[in-house]
Amino acid sequence: MKKALLLIFSFLGFYVFPQSRVKADDITGTWISNLEKGHVEIIREGDKYYGTIVWLKVPTYTDGTPKTDKNNPDKTKRTDPLIGLQPLKDLVFVKDHWENGTIYDPESGKTYTCRATLKDNTLELRGYLGISQIGRTQTWTRFEGGK
Repeated sequence: MKKALLLIFSFLGFYVFPQSRVKADDITGTWISNLEKGHVEIIREGDKYYGTIVWLKVPTYTDGTPKTDKNNPDKTKRTDPLIGLQPLKDLVFVKDHWENGTIYDPESGKTYTCRATLKDNTLELRGYLGISQIGRTQTWTRFEGGK
């Protein structure tokens, strides 16, 4: 009888208090940025996750040259192409989200601390300054065929 009750409560507990169904590698794949200006491919390297720009809606300037990281605070990187740039770095999976990474905004040239949360087929990226949590959230959508 005790075993039957334990089994029933265990079964009910799974549905009443479901454990996190998010897995570390669920973040991998290709994502469409919040303004649909580009696609970022997220991969795992060791125990960290990185995102690289793999497509831009407008990849070139009006003269036909590839868009570059012209706002980078490091002047030596201002001629680096945006396609291939890695704006998302060092995210670590913790329970049901990713944290302790950084996200770089090539439009402003600023880098923010980043936390990411997966909700269905969207990825919420919260960029903030230091420990203040003051910042903004972007919502990326999984690219069909991206994973």
